[in-house]
Amino acid sequence: MRVHVIATATVAALVTLAVPGCTAASDEPRAPAAPGSSTKAPGSPDQALPAEAAPTPSPTQSYALSTAPRTIPAVREHVPARGPGWKPAPGARVVVAQGDTSALADEAKLLAGELRIAYGESAAPRAGDVELSLDDGGTGPPESYTLAVKDGRVRINGPDEAGVFYGTRTLKQAVQGAGSAPEGTVRDAPAKPQRGLNLDIARKHFTPDWIEDRLREMADLKLNQLGLHFSDDQAFRIQSDSHPEIVSTPHLTKAQVRQITALAARLHIAVVPEIDSPGHLGAVLKAHPDLQLRDVQGRAVKGAVDISNPASAKLIDDLLREYRPLFPAGFWHLGADEYQALVVRDPQASFPQLARAAQQRYGPSARVQDLATGWLNDRADVVRPSGKALKAWNDGFFAGGVTSAAKDIQVEYWTGKEIGARPPLEYLREGRNLVNLNDEYLYYVLGEPNQFTYPTGRRIYEQWTPLVLRGTTPVPAEYGKQILGGRLAIWADLAGAQTQDQVAAGIRMPLAALSQKVWDARTPQLPWADFQALANRL
Repeated sequence: MRVHVIATATVAALVTLAVPGCTAASDEPRAPAAPGSSTKAPGSPDQALPAEAAPTPSPTQSYALSTAPRTIPAVREHVPARGPGWKPAPGARVVVAQGDTSALADEAKLLAGELRIAYGESAAPRAGDVELSLDDGGTGPPESYTLAVKDGRVRINGPDEAGVFYGTRTLKQAVQGAGSAPEGTVRDAPAKPQRGLNLDIARKHFTPDWIEDRLREMADLKLNQLGLHFSDDQAFRIQSDSHPEIVSTPHLTKAQVRQITALAARLHIAVVPEIDSPGHLGAVLKAHPDLQLRDVQGRAVKGAVDISNPASAKLIDDLLREYRPLFPAGFWHLGADEYQALVVRDPQASFPQLARAAQQRYGPSARVQDLATGWLNDRADVVRPSGKALKAWNDGFFAGGVTSAAKDIQVEYWTGKEIGARPPLEYLREGRNLVNLNDEYLYYVLGEPNQFTYPTGRRIYEQWTPLVLRGTTPVPAEYGKQILGGRLAIWADLAGAQTQDQVAAGIRMPLAALSQKVWDARTPQLPWADFQALANRL
């Protein structure tokens, strides 16, 4: 996926942002003189007094040069103009350009309801309306839009439905925050194509209503991915028809999942499912103890399946095939992190059955890590025919083996703390694309175990950028195009530490700050206090 970046704002836009409240300038046009009158002062020697007093001309209304709308994330370019701007008024409507109704009706109806104005189906635009349209040429970057306020109307145009939708989010926020949208033109697009939230519903059950509320919150912040981690040691949280024996209570039904993914699609958010394997499968192993990995002394290894046993692969592949159509968006997360056979001092000695299987498949120099890599590639082969982009956690990629992970699997980089974890530059130098889930800034771990602390919006806003993949040090900017974006991650390690409402409140400002930094990775113009006040107002 390409990263598209809008050029820096024009000089006029910069002036707009630097001068928050210009008044009418001295070169403002003056009211014309009345016919037959003189511009000279009455009583001057060469002015004859008229027989009757001339009518006093009405003054021409003047407007200050507009400033950019205050939104989260901030718009990347605003060309100012003079004029009254736009605000909802009686008789105003949201209409869709002829030929675009089937594509943009949902966006138009949503905006009309939010602004409490009418939706004008198949109506020609008129004064006071908001018009949505697709760019026939399709020349703009994906998810970009132009929002023009002029002559008492608003026009939102983009090369795709997502871009037009984000234009409606800008208009909604402008009206919510200031009562009106300013005169002028916004040109906007995201810096990163992947922007979102990761949610652990395996260790803590989150209700469908709560998840849908987060989707609406994300949409207003122009975020476009919800990662759904629904399988772990503690529970398996989505209905299964192929293996009902592994499903926990409570869980999401397939009907509920379809409702969630349908809402997400209308809000231009991709739901990214994750069945983590070959680790984090404790809930599956409760029903299938015969698949449990055991070490050379016969001790069970927590959450790990025996990847030398063909039955382990068959069960996971059954689940992958079952759930592929349930999640229609274009991504799939394969997991692959923290396989406990690979965190011991000598995996070959501790797990001789895995070492033998690796050598049988890849030759005498193969090691256990090669067998784990083969497991990842095999699961990728099951999902790949669906056309979905594939993802896996960074500690599921190994260096120095006789085989390597498929090149099309995106690296979801979360930590450099795990045993054997590699720094992000190693992946980038291999040419791999990364998504940033830096556990130093972006991990919201319930109960704050293992030295985790709840992330703050201020720290993300002031210190983090997509280049900061591990710890606090950014990678060189030359690798920026390989970093596809970032997500804030909620992990329910101590599920009872917070209620759903407390989680929602706790992530509100971190999520807003993240949205700013993945939409525009440059230093924000607003100080943190002003950004926080804006978030509270919106």
